[in-house]
Amino acid sequence: MGSINQIALGCGIATVRLPMAKPSWAVVRAELPKAPDLYAERSVSRSGSSSSHRRDLVFVVNPSGANGRTGKEWKKLLPYLRSRLGADCNICESLTSGPSHAIDITREAIREGADAVIVVGGDGTLHEVVNGFFWAGKPVTNYDREATHSTALGLIPLGTGSDFARSFGWKNNPYEAIERIAKGQRSRIDVGVISGETDEPHYFINVADIHLSAKAGYHASKYKRFGNLCYVIGALKGFIGHRNQDLKIKVNEGEWEVYPQVTALCIGNAKYFGGGMKITPNADPQNGKFEVVILQDFKWYDFVLKLHKLYNGTHLSVENVSSRSVHSIEVEEISGSGSIYVQSDGEHLGFLPRKFCILPSAVEMIC
Repeated sequence: MGSINQIALGCGIATVRLPMAKPSWAVVRAELPKAPDLYAERSVSRSGSSSSHRRDLVFVVNPSGANGRTGKEWKKLLPYLRSRLGADCNICESLTSGPSHAIDITREAIREGADAVIVVGGDGTLHEVVNGFFWAGKPVTNYDREATHSTALGLIPLGTGSDFARSFGWKNNPYEAIERIAKGQRSRIDVGVISGETDEPHYFINVADIHLSAKAGYHASKYKRFGNLCYVIGALKGFIGHRNQDLKIKVNEGEWEVYPQVTALCIGNAKYFGGGMKITPNADPQNGKFEVVILQDFKWYDFVLKLHKLYNGTHLSVENVSSRSVHSIEVEEISGSGSIYVQSDGEHLGFLPRKFCILPSAVEMIC
């Protein structure tokens, strides 16, 4: 298995030096004027020890997530978080103000040597934070070249879907998540990288998908105010005008293969998407491979009749469903319509063609 940078280069991703000047922690920390003693440069813990022995934990919160529920839950959770972790950690709160803000916060935190960046929210915020671990095809690193630790990824699931958390068997229970953070046990996980339309790579941690499921996800994102019902609405709108398409697929740098009448193609680093659908049931974010599941020649009534199998992960035995384990996959359409949707972790990325590669053990996660 090659290194992360070697595999990234195999996806056509450049590796370049970060030219940005060293910024200040204030960008992240200024948003929490309430308790400056928790994140001052040399604050003193209750035991009198220097803050240099304390863990800097940066909590990235999307206050508008889940129709504002994430922000409300976070406010209720913060006093308990401070009481549970404040003695040993510098708690740094950062509220996102719009799209891609979580990416910038994460890069800043890593460069300044944070012990962990903790996502507070759902799969959308997690997706942005994961992208913040990389810049121009290269992992972001600590400014301190002599640092002995890397920044870990953490998660307090409070979102609409929280599909990635399901692969670890985690519930939307913030108190259980805080206990995981307190223990601080780490394990390396894989990350997927997508290249194609532009020179800038895109990263995903959960599931990337193509055609009908991606189109449905695109529509679902507009109806998140309805909670998990947004996925049903998205699926119904996705079916309008849908036509199965012939696709060309290249696996592991091999020969091109034609898959006729593809309804949906899903590339799983983890198991679930769409609010609990176990679409890639054999995917494991720690095995260095994707599971690719392809649905062919499905009609609308096939989804009605087989929906329960898609949710419980038994659909691989259904006719016209195939699965394979890959390290990389390229997908192109044959018709040239330029209208086949691509998304990852519920985020719309445009249209085919695309290449997907696995970056094994790319990020440490608090598990």
